[in-house]
Amino acid sequence: MPQLPSRRRLSGLLPVVSAGLLIGLFGILADEVGEGDTTAFDGQIAGLLRDPGPGASPWGPIWLEEAGRDITALGSVSVLVLVVVGTVIFLVLRGRRRAAVFLSGAVITGTLISNVLKELFNRPRPDVETVARVFTASFPSGHSTLSAVVYLTLAALLAEAVPGRGARAFFLGAGIVLTLLVGFSRVYLGVHHPTDVLAGWMLGISWAILCWAGCRAFIVPKAAHAPDDSAT
Repeated sequence: MPQLPSRRRLSGLLPVVSAGLLIGLFGILADEVGEGDTTAFDGQIAGLLRDPGPGASPWGPIWLEEAGRDITALGSVSVLVLVVVGTVIFLVLRGRRRAAVFLSGAVITGTLISNVLKELFNRPRPDVETVARVFTASFPSGHSTLSAVVYLTLAALLAEAVPGRGARAFFLGAGIVLTLLVGFSRVYLGVHHPTDVLAGWMLGISWAILCWAGCRAFIVPKAAHAPDDSAT
């Protein structure tokens, strides 16, 4: 009889398969965006979030618009750099150098991938008056991509470090909520098309999954059988 795959092997393949599906969906969406087939969808969703008439400002009271700017800043390069650098320093001080390297590598490579794809697709930003300055192309959303990479990776690291399903679920849930809020804020403020954000989520989540799978496969087993770098 053929030998069935072990549960451990199947659990190791699941993240890779999930990431592969997300990357495949990203490719399909990118093709649709390139052909202009998502224009009507983007316009309908964006129209629900903006007031009609001249200027087409974000829907709702001024305090909601201000909250949108605050939330979108959580996915900015400046904030994410501060979060990552602070976390890396903490991990090094705690003797978890491999985890620090893993986090740094995931964020740096995710940033490079996002920037390369922006240059490749070179999609114009929405043609509306916005309340935030933008300096790069629209597709995929860099805020959505990098917030997914950073917050989901941090959530996975924290979930791995604490006992109890409740605490782990809290950290993973917090990472997901932050990622979703940043993406929604980009559409609400009018600086991205909805499909830019969807693509950013697909890309960022898939990259976070792949990096975490690599960490579990190559870093965690070594850490379990050998002292950390800090012991030398």
